[in-house]
Amino acid sequence: MKKNTTARRQIGIVNKMKAKRVRKGNRQEKLTIGLDLGDRSSSYCILDEQGEVMLCGEIPTSKSGLDHLCKGLPASRVTLEVGTHSPWVSRYIAALGHEVIVANPRNVAWITKSRNKNDRLDAEKLARLARVDVKLLAPIQHRREETQRDLAVIRGRADLVEARTKLINCVRGLVKSLGERLKGCDSERVGEWLLESVSPATGRMALPLLRTVAEINAQIDAYDQQIAEIGKRYPEIELLTAVYGVGELTALTFVLTLEDPARFAHSRDVGAYLGMRPRQDQSGQRDPQLRISKEGDRHLRWMLVECAQCILRRRAVDSDLRRWGLAKLEEQDKQRQNQKNQKKKNRKKRVLVAVARKLAVLLHHLWVNGEVYDPLYQAKATAAESPAA
Repeated sequence: MKKNTTARRQIGIVNKMKAKRVRKGNRQEKLTIGLDLGDRSSSYCILDEQGEVMLCGEIPTSKSGLDHLCKGLPASRVTLEVGTHSPWVSRYIAALGHEVIVANPRNVAWITKSRNKNDRLDAEKLARLARVDVKLLAPIQHRREETQRDLAVIRGRADLVEARTKLINCVRGLVKSLGERLKGCDSERVGEWLLESVSPATGRMALPLLRTVAEINAQIDAYDQQIAEIGKRYPEIELLTAVYGVGELTALTFVLTLEDPARFAHSRDVGAYLGMRPRQDQSGQRDPQLRISKEGDRHLRWMLVECAQCILRRRAVDSDLRRWGLAKLEEQDKQRQNQKNQKKKNRKKRVLVAVARKLAVLLHHLWVNGEVYDPLYQAKATAAESPAA
């Protein structure tokens, strides 16, 4: 009851401030609002044009709470951090006529690593950073609601596949601990028939897990049907699936994750967006080689690496990308002869990430230009430029 009373009191203060219609001369004063989103309630801080705190408080994290805060105020700049509620909150506040800035928490160490951290101070810091320079917040762009819903279907399927893998590993491990073994098969075929090779007592133990796996397989099939229907609304994925190793699921995930190809000035920017560029810690003459940043979408990055493995495997279709990856592997082999402590596994991983990064650039280029994929385009161009023997 105390929290509800406090919230109602704060909303009443906001309404009084709106009634005054804060003005400076004959024009309305532009306000900057910092909003620290919470699951139940959110803290806010309103700054005037001089940077003075006009009001701080809390509102419920709901549409009605946002209405009480934002409706009736002059067009203001509202700043919030990325989080579970930030997509719908940013869309809702923007529909009320305000400018919305969604800050990337990775780039706001002043807030995330503060020794005096609380929701009210976080909201004020967000407002002050937005008032000084929006670029300090490294603002991100949320997807449209329709795109987010379509992408949620793919994410839901991925979670089911992960749960299925864990259950299969669990049941195989339990059976092995009893001195028996289940037959090998693909995940899609896992079912009660595997119990034919084990004792009745072991079968009774494993039966519930196998039935759960079978049910998950049915749900994954249902998701696959939804994804096939979603893919019909995005005809551009046909350009991307022409690349060997890129299936409909990967192409659709790529299109939904990036959403708007025009947001990138250059195709090579996609690799950095997906976190597949090396981190930097350069200072003076010191410039160490670091691992990739992994700041982008983890699921799409994993899918692109899987595609890279398919491109580099034996008997794969010849292409410029495959030739480039194999050449990198040979180059790493030569370096490894001089560096005994370099592990072969890490060497392959680095090349896979590099191929995945170039694949992301290629997919964006095909998407933007609408070109038909030619797997040996560069090789043909090089042969045409070279003088005849």
